[in-house]
Formats: sequence, C-alpha cells, structure tokens
Amino acid sequence: MENNFKSGFVSIIGRPNVGKSTIMNLLIGEKIAIMSHRPQTTRNKIRTILTTDDFQAVFIDTPGLHTPKSKLGDYMVKSVENALKEVDIVLYVVEPYEEIKKSDMDIIERLKGIKTPVYLIINKIDTVEKPEVLKVIDAYSKVYDFKEILPFSALKAVNSEELKELIKKGLPEGPKYFPEDMITDQPERQLCAEIIREKALFLLNEEIPHGIAVEVTAMKKREDGDMTDVFANIYCEKNSHKGIIIGKQGAMLKKIGTKARIDIERLLGSKVNLKLWVKVKKDWRDRENLLNEFGYNKKNI
Repeated sequence: MENNFKSGFVSIIGRPNVGKSTIMNLLIGEKIAIMSHRPQTTRNKIRTILTTDDFQAVFIDTPGLHTPKSKLGDYMVKSVENALKEVDIVLYVVEPYEEIKKSDMDIIERLKGIKTPVYLIINKIDTVEKPEVLKVIDAYSKVYDFKEILPFSALKAVNSEELKELIKKGLPEGPKYFPEDMITDQPERQLCAEIIREKALFLLNEEIPHGIAVEVTAMKKREDGDMTDVFANIYCEKNSHKGIIIGKQGAMLKKIGTKARIDIERLLGSKVNLKLWVKVKKDWRDRENLLNEFGYNKKNI
C-alpha cells in the first residue's frame, strides 16, 4: 500500500432527478452515467472510479429512491438500500428548497438506520439566491446530523474541488482497487446500451420511456479499418409504442440512432455503424425472466 493513500466506496443517493448522475460525471470528467430530465433514468448501480495522486473513490450511482410500482421498481429500490450498507461515504443529493419534501423525509428516515457517514450535497444552487441556500442548510440541519453540508452546482461546477476534498477526508486508508486509468467497471456493451436508452428517453413521449429496455446483441470492430459495428434491440411493452419509437418513415428511430452514435464513437474511440431494431416484449418490467435477460438480475444487487 502507498503511504497514507486512501480508498473506498461512495454512494450517491437522492430523489430521482436531483442531479446525481451529473455530479458523478463531473467528478470523473467523463460521461459514464446517463442523464435525462425523466425520473428513474438510472436502473443499475454504475461503478465509476476517480483516482488522484492520494486517493481512489469508487462511486456507486444508484437509482433514485421512489415507491416501487413493478418488479423493476422493487429491484431499483433494493439496489439503493444495499448500496447504503456497503460504502464508506454516502453523498445525499437534494435540491435547494427550504421546505423538505415528503420523499426526502422518507430518505432521511432510511438514513437514520445506517452507520455510514452522510454528506448533504445541496445541488443546483445556481438556481437560487444565497439567503435561500442558508435556509435550506438550516432546515436540513434540524432533521439529521450530517457529517458535512456542501452547497453545490454540478451544472456550473461550483465547489467540485471542495467535494473531492470532502470525499478524500472521509475515506479510510487503503489500496488502489482499480488501475489508475480505469474509470468504470461496466462492460462497453452495457455502456452502449445505456447511451441508446438515454437518447430514447430524451426524444420520446412521456408515456413510453420507462417501458423500454435496450440490449446490445453484437459489437465487433472491423479488421480492415477504424469502424465498429454495433447491433442493438430496443424493447417496448406495446405494439402502439413500437410505431412511435420507429416514427413516420423511421424518422424517430433514425434520430435516436444518430444521437447515440455520436456518444458511442466518443466512448469507443472509433467510427461506429449502429443498427437499431424495435421489438415488443409485453409487460417486461413485471416478468422476472425478461428482467434478468436485460441485466436487472437480483444477484447483481
């Protein structure tokens, strides 16, 4: 072990849509977690790794806490609860509202049952005046004994270095768990599938996005040049949704593919030939075998 080197695991939790994925991407300096204005964007815990000269933090970006309405929802909430128990630090992300929402109070009640140090990150402070932030700090201080409270803006990168210092301070001494040039333990196929799902979430109508899953069925770099072929299926729950995802004369599917290809090329470092197909798997979010097939396996929690 290197002298005084620190390492450990950090869980980022909070209600859906408070900016957890944005914060993690900012700290890592790469786009790993998908982002969307839609709740429940993150479905799997995504491990990303931040390595500096004196510490290594392994981040677990968990799904937003919510009341589950399907087997998929149960899986997501269970993965959050387990994440809280297996880490060294919990970063609890909230928005700068003085009145604490009921869903946030529910999270605070869960936090009272764990021994892990909890840091409150008040994100989106760029959207309010400073006196409002002070009121938020006061309100949250009264309901839970946080280890530290840090006003933050992931969008404007306000206090990002301060957050790194807080994390470093809270980690125990330990070894490098991962090579220093490694920024995620997710396979490339999984990351490609998540990118495609992100673009679909961004472009599609409200009622469809949570009813879709993406599976990359094949991925192969061509021997004769700088081109990778990526083949993927977008699964939806209803025949009517299939038509919307494809769009008039294939226009919507083409838009999803074009936007996804740009990010996948950046990820893989090569040109990409992306082929997408849309298939119907009725009620897949409540079918155990299909959840397993799409990577939402309880054994992975």
